Order: sequence, then structure tokens, then C-alpha cells
Amino acid sequence: MREASVREAVIHLHPSGPLLALVGNPNCGKTALFNRLTGSQQKVANYAGVTVERKEGRLSSAAGKSLRLLDLPGTYSLHPRSPDERVTCDVLAGRARGEKRPDLVICVLDATNLRRTLRLVLAVKRLGLPCVVALNMTDLADRRGIHIDADKLAAAIGVPVIRTVATQGLGVDELKLLLDQREVWSPAAEALPELNAASAPAGHQASDHAAVRQILQALDLDQVLPHLPSDRIDRVLLHPVAGPLILMLVLFLLFQAVFSWAEWPKDQIEAGMAWLGQQASGQLPDGWLRSLIVDGLIAGVGGVLVFLPQILILFFFILVLEESGYLPRAAFLLDRLMGSVGLSGRSFIPLLSSFACAIPGIMATRSIANPRDRLVTIMIAPLMTCSARLPVYALLIGAFIPQRLVWGGFELQGLVLLGLYLVGILGALAVAWVLKRFTSGSQVRPLMMELPNYHWPNPRNVMIGLWQRAAIFIKRVGGIILCLTLLLWALSSFPGKPDGATGAAIEYSVAGMLGRGLAHVFEPIGFNWQISLALVPGLAAREIAISALGTVYALSAGAEDAAQALTPLIAQSWSLPTALSLLAWFVFAPQCLATLAAVRRETGGLRMPLVMAAYLFGLAYLASFVTFRLSTWLLS
Repeated sequence: MREASVREAVIHLHPSGPLLALVGNPNCGKTALFNRLTGSQQKVANYAGVTVERKEGRLSSAAGKSLRLLDLPGTYSLHPRSPDERVTCDVLAGRARGEKRPDLVICVLDATNLRRTLRLVLAVKRLGLPCVVALNMTDLADRRGIHIDADKLAAAIGVPVIRTVATQGLGVDELKLLLDQREVWSPAAEALPELNAASAPAGHQASDHAAVRQILQALDLDQVLPHLPSDRIDRVLLHPVAGPLILMLVLFLLFQAVFSWAEWPKDQIEAGMAWLGQQASGQLPDGWLRSLIVDGLIAGVGGVLVFLPQILILFFFILVLEESGYLPRAAFLLDRLMGSVGLSGRSFIPLLSSFACAIPGIMATRSIANPRDRLVTIMIAPLMTCSARLPVYALLIGAFIPQRLVWGGFELQGLVLLGLYLVGILGALAVAWVLKRFTSGSQVRPLMMELPNYHWPNPRNVMIGLWQRAAIFIKRVGGIILCLTLLLWALSSFPGKPDGATGAAIEYSVAGMLGRGLAHVFEPIGFNWQISLALVPGLAAREIAISALGTVYALSAGAEDAAQALTPLIAQSWSLPTALSLLAWFVFAPQCLATLAAVRRETGGLRMPLVMAAYLFGLAYLASFVTFRLSTWLLS
């Protein structure tokens, strides 16, 4: 997920034509409408001076008028509680640095929940900004028996209303036609003047609440809606006892599938890479070129590529759970657990994102209103087991944990993998608990978040997500992993083996000397010089540790073993305590330099990245030391 860092470059855009802004609650379909209006004419950067992502695009009205369109971060009100919401408020008020105030606001409303979304329209009108309303998700509202008369709604709130279904493109042409009407670019008269802010004794919120109630009464939508199928499902999935048990079962089955489903495609990739290495060895003459191709490219890159099936299976389950609407329920179920360590369930979504990569997880903390909670979530996000760790776990588990069924049919390797994920989660909770005891402002705020309705996952969206994940992984294999693998091969191959030397050539190279020097530091935790050497390029990306081991052991092996898979090589040369110690290291060690760079951007300085690196390296060394010594004692 390092691609997220590409979006972080701050750009300064100068006004060029009328500016429109899309405003709406989270999950109202605002971004889907933005994509329909702008197509491919989009660019992503940051707002000047802050690390909140901005999306800007261009659209043409029905008459061909070119317009700029900003997709503002989702917000529930114009009283900001988080960095995301503050940016939206600053842009609408004309306080955003490097950006002019919008000439027109398109308020996107969720037609299935007018009671909540109408308040934002009233708040935007109060700012004196011209606005129109895109009444979105009207198809879903109709299926639920919520029939909204767009003309009546327009008359009640005093602004034009267009019915839209952004996911299907319905209403987009009508909205573009509306933008050609001169009158929509003028501020509308204040609707419901008898309920304006000046006459409301409780202020704007009481005024808006009363106005929304009156609007719903005029539309005959103030009655209580019948229970939806999602409500009946939630009675089971959100039950205080059954809910957490079902969540644990879902996670358990996920990690079982990562190993059991991936075995056949993994074997095919291993066989293909072994065949490719043998063919290259047979076709190329002995020398540095054959070593580069076989020991550098094939052994290094192939050692990482073999874990693609397991990564795709993991993300298949995550995408299905996200598409179905279950993930926010998981945050709700874990709210009490998070509260025990000084956080709220709102931290769950950023932490869950960190299972893919810590960088988007760290960026997702911008939605957390409490600064202290946001900082703590950032600091523990790298302890979530990201997808880059999965190849390392799979390699070591495959080499040292037998493939057999235990406890009546459960895959032992899947149980070990689940245990590693749980250790990372428990470690993160322990760090959060310590920070709760030693930091101020640790009072937990009640969790308030929207629970979307359940629906069947869209196969097209799931397949697109898997394709993107595969493309990202392969791009990294062909990019940074390939470059560092070749660099490590060069360091491992030069200078050459001296005359009369009896060991492998790599032992006399620059990499060999560096590995032996590092081995003195890591010897107390059971690491040999090959492991110590592989940890260095692994700081750039966790998967590189696997390709580095593949290159090092290919160069260390004899000619007859050069094309052998990495798993049996380490199974023969490492002890079980060494493997367990390395697993403990990867549970806690800092993920990559890009993660530390993301922390620096989000916290605005070097202090927090340095603190993070120090405590994670300390935890990793301590955990590996205890694991190695204890396992050695137990096996002696």
C-alpha cells in the first residue's frame, strides 16, 4: 500500500473558473457522484498546510461550461470535530489557505435518512452560499417505501432538488442542466424564517432540529419507519454474547482459508519458479550473468511472488466483509474492548486498514476528533499485521509448522497464523493501555458512527479490489523489491572469492562482512548472519526480507541446490527457536521507512517517528530474546 504516499504531495491550485463544492455526510454517495460528474479529469493532493486529502476535478455543464469541482471531506455538521471536518468548514467559510470560497455548493443527501442529512443543508444555507441538492440513493429509498417528492422538498428548503442514483449515473445529466441556470448561482432566500437562528432560544442546533421536523411533516415522512431486514440481522450479529463469538469465528475461518485455499496455487508458483531457474541455469554459461539471473532475479523475486495467493485470499475476505456492511459492526462490537485501553471503537477502522498497510491506516486517523486518541492510534497502527508481513509468516510457518489437522479438523498452520495476528493486536492494546496511564486526556468518548445496511457484496467491486491488490503487489515485486534484490546480489557477489578459500563466495563479499558484523548484535536472539543481513533491506519493505534471504541462500548453496525453494533451505539450516524468534521480531519491529515518513507527515515533526521507531525496535528485541531463550530451554 505504499502507493498512498504518492498522493501526499501538496499542490497549490489557483482559481480558474467557477468553483463548485460537493458537501455531504459520510456514506451518502458523494464520492460516487463526484466520479460520475468528473470522469477521469481528477487529481488528488493535499490541502495547503494540512495532511487532509483533497480531490478536485473538472466537469462540463450541459451547455459546455467548464467548472471546477471539489469533493470535500464528509461531515455531519459545520461544527468541526476532526481535521477532516475542519477542512470542510474552512473551505465553505473561505478560510482555507490557497483556495477561494466556493461559488456554488452541491449538497448530497441520503434519501434513506433525510432526518439526519437535512441539517447540513440548512447549515450551508446559513453561510449565505448558493446551493442545490442532489437527493441521492433514491432507488434504495423507494425500495424501502420512502417516497420523496423532490418538488415538495425543494419548496420546503428553498433550493433546487435533483433526484440521483450516483452509482448508476441517474440524475447526472439533469444536475448538469441545472448548473446552466443563472438563478442557482445566487444565494437562496432563507427558508422557514420563523425558525431562524436569531429566534431560536437553543441556538442553531435546536433551530435546525425544529426545521427538519417541520420539513418531514410537510413531506409525510415524520412517521416511524418499520424495522428493516438489517435490524433483524443486527439482533444476532450485535448481540452482547453472540456478536463477539461470531466475530471471532469469522476471523478464525479467514486465517484457516489463507493457508488451506492457497496451498495448490502456491505449489504451482514454486514449481514454475524452480523450472525457470533450472532452464536458466542450463542455457546460460557459468559466470556472473547466470548468477545474476538465477541467484538474484529468480531466487529473490520468486521467493516473494509465491505468496501472492495468500495475500489475495486475505483481501478477498476483507473486501467481502467491507462490501456487506459488517466491518462497522465489528468496530461497534470492539468498542468496549477499545475503551478498556483508553480508546474508542472509532479507532478500529484505522487499525483495520493497517492490516492492509499501516500508511492508509495512519491517514484514516484524521476522522478521529480527540487529538490524544488520534495520536495513540497512529502510534499503535504499525503493530497491526500488515500484508507485507504475511509472506514472512507464511515462509516460516510453512518451514517449521507441520501441515496437519488438529482439534477435530482445524489446520494447524492457520491456527499459528491467527495466533500471530492476535499477538500483534494484544501488543497494540497493551501499548495503548500504557499510554492511557501516562498521558492526559484519556477519557473515552462515546462511539457515534453510522451502521450501513447489509447487502450482498458486489462481485464486480470485489474483483476490482483483488485486481488492484494483485497489481500493487506485482508492481512492488517488479519495482523496489527487484531493485534492492539486485543491489543485494551485487553486494553479495563482489569482491569475488579469494584464491584458496573454502567457503561460499558470499562469505567474502561486502554483504557477507556486513552480515557478520550485524550478527554480533543479533546473536543473543538467535539470528545468524544471513538473517541479520536480510533485515537491512527489509526496512524498505517487509517482503524484501524474503527476497534477500532467497538471494543470500542461493549464493550460499552449492550449485546443485541453487534453484531449490527457500522453505526447505531454511528448514534445514535454522533451529526452531531461531524461527520463533524471527516471528516475534516481525510481530513488533517497525514496518518500513515509508510508514515512519507517514507518521512524520501526520504529526508534523520528527519526534513521534523517532519515538515510534525506538519503542518498536525495543519491543521487537525484547520479544525475540524472551522467545529464543524460552524456546531453547523448553527444547533442551
